[in-house]
Amino acid sequence: MQAGTVYQSNRIRQNSFRIVVPNTHSEATRLTFLQSEQHRLTLIRRLCYDSRFACTTIGGHVVVRLRNDIRNIAIIAHVDHGKTTLVDAMLRQSGLYRSNEAVVDRVMDSMDLERERGITIMAKNTSVRYNGTKINIVDTPGHSDFGGEVQRVLKMVDGVMLLVDASEGPLPQTRYVLSKALELNLPSIVVINKIDRQDARPDEVVSEVFDLFIDLDSSEEQAEFPIIYAVARAGLAKKRLEDEGVDLRPLFDEIIRAIPSPSSDDDTILQLLVANLDYNDYVGRLAIGRVVAGSVAVGDQVSICKLDGTFQKTRVTKLYAFEGLKQSPIERADMGEIVALAGIEDIAIGETISSADEPKPLPPITVDEPTISMIFGVNTSPFSGKEGKYVTSRKIRERLDKEALANVAIRIDDMDTMDSFKVSGRGELQLAIIIEMMRREGYELQVSKPEVITRNENGHRLEPIEIVVIDCPETFIGVVTEALGRRRGRMTKMSNHGTGRVRMEFETPSRGLIGFRSEFLTDTKGTGLLNTIFLRWDQYQGAIPQRITGALVADRPGMATTYALYNLQERGELFARPGTDVYEGMVIGENARDTDLDVNVVKEKKLTNMRASTADDAMRLVPFRELSLEQALEFIREDELVEVTPNSIRMRKKILASNQRPKGRAEDSR
Repeated sequence: MQAGTVYQSNRIRQNSFRIVVPNTHSEATRLTFLQSEQHRLTLIRRLCYDSRFACTTIGGHVVVRLRNDIRNIAIIAHVDHGKTTLVDAMLRQSGLYRSNEAVVDRVMDSMDLERERGITIMAKNTSVRYNGTKINIVDTPGHSDFGGEVQRVLKMVDGVMLLVDASEGPLPQTRYVLSKALELNLPSIVVINKIDRQDARPDEVVSEVFDLFIDLDSSEEQAEFPIIYAVARAGLAKKRLEDEGVDLRPLFDEIIRAIPSPSSDDDTILQLLVANLDYNDYVGRLAIGRVVAGSVAVGDQVSICKLDGTFQKTRVTKLYAFEGLKQSPIERADMGEIVALAGIEDIAIGETISSADEPKPLPPITVDEPTISMIFGVNTSPFSGKEGKYVTSRKIRERLDKEALANVAIRIDDMDTMDSFKVSGRGELQLAIIIEMMRREGYELQVSKPEVITRNENGHRLEPIEIVVIDCPETFIGVVTEALGRRRGRMTKMSNHGTGRVRMEFETPSRGLIGFRSEFLTDTKGTGLLNTIFLRWDQYQGAIPQRITGALVADRPGMATTYALYNLQERGELFARPGTDVYEGMVIGENARDTDLDVNVVKEKKLTNMRASTADDAMRLVPFRELSLEQALEFIREDELVEVTPNSIRMRKKILASNQRPKGRAEDSR
């Protein structure tokens, strides 16, 4: 046992653990323990009970190396509670930008889809420096469909910053991401954001957050979380509501104090868990992860611990550290640093990069199982190949495999036919984002209606149940309750804060939520808020009614005319405008009745030698309804598909010829 400074705590599970910090380490390293009792408790708990550390104790002693110059933290929250905006303010106040440099809002949302939708889709790394300490920050998605992103990045950090809206309070994704952080024994800093809102209720929200910690069976130490009150948009934070907020200094100080330093019990063997993948045009694939133990340098020969238990040797050609918004090349990275390595082509998320001579794998990253699936196939419509660059099954499969490498929450399975694939994920939005990205990259494909994945256990059929949180004006309580009741929803909680709005919680089968969002927005006239999160697997809840209206289906190819559409307006709502090219079997509208109707949308007015009346010229069309990709996926039935091309989103029948559809329906019902 090396001689060193000894620290001891008796509060962890009624056992006494002593930590010996070797005197060979720097004074700054050893002084980490002198900062607070919370540091010592957190470190002991993580070393002795965290599965990521293969920690051995000799006579109750643990030899550990610390790095006091680094903090690794993830920002987690429900969607739209201000995570990315807070990161913007932290970057701005850390001196990242020059005085004459233009500052972009939500700079971490670098994808076009993220900026268009105002949500974070992919977790991203950045860093700031504060009083000589480098703070690595991971910005995570807030939408439940991207929970897999949150699960994998939590493996890279030593603590989390939990953002909660001062008005909305904890919502479903808040519960989900916090539960994952507590499972990994990560300490939390709770940030009550948007305290400047007129309807802010920070004291009540703090109580709700504490109740959430208790509901999630947090330990006594985990429930003793520090609280920061903030206005991320204004870039200010304070420890007490009555204080005057000036900047984010109280938040930075709390991160240094409450988040433990990176630590390792064995610093002789390199261990780096790959939590993300990126691509660089110059150096190829980049493996991103945290150096859990040891160190790595450019030119080192390393071993990849594959998920199948095999080992593969390779060499590190480039090494990058995250400095602000840039990846800066470095020669060496030590324990605790989050880095990107180049030269390692054949690697997947969850694999370990370890020492070449004595590889030592870390526990792989695990994420929750998919709950929804769709069939992706080659576009077989008459318009196939007219707009897209990549149209073959081989190209589609290559793109899906590439997506699965970086997106650990999806699963790709082959179907009976060579031209279609089953893609499973965590929700409609996640799969819709993949389709939209492929569309923008030049792919053509057709996709089926989302289907909920069921499982069989002990002869019982189980299906996923979700928590549905509704926030809407009081006047819509009846219509919302009735709509979810038809979808097998059961109300479990209702609260009214006296603001004219009410919050309701339901337990609803995932099947019942397919297509519900657009109906909900219509019922609440756009004033309602809907959030969902997976709860559990439960008994199959029985039949759920689907779309009650039929479709207007084109019965011949051609170009839609004003005359034909004008005469079809009374039949239902139209999706096609005059001049739209159509083909037989293409869905051009929603029938007012519950059956499909084949219609002629290319019919032209017959020309005669009679003088035209002024009434004939006044054909005023009701504005047509243009469906987004998500709305189209919600609208279609089991016998319909969505055709996706770079320029168009169309809906069609699986069987295009009208005279063959009855035969197809009969075969499907067998």
